[in-house]
Amino acid sequence: MLECGYDKGVKGDRVEIVIDTGGTPRTYEVVATKAGRRVEVTTGRSIVEVSEVTRNGTPVRTARFMSNRILALVEHPVDGDPKSA
Repeated sequence: MLECGYDKGVKGDRVEIVIDTGGTPRTYEVVATKAGRRVEVTTGRSIVEVSEVTRNGTPVRTARFMSNRILALVEHPVDGDPKSA
């Protein structure tokens, strides 16, 4: 079953985040490192949180960024059938 809706977060293999550091922009990546894991992006107040989570939803690692410093947030989705993610 394919889940739809914004409340579930963005899911994908890899998410790139470009941050304004006052000089040169810095790029960070959060990658789903093992099969069955996914990357979710959630926003709340002034924080954007990017987490790698397991199949049952347990966070493995999390990165938090101030939303006013984010220049770009690019999701690279899962290749193939979206139902298998």
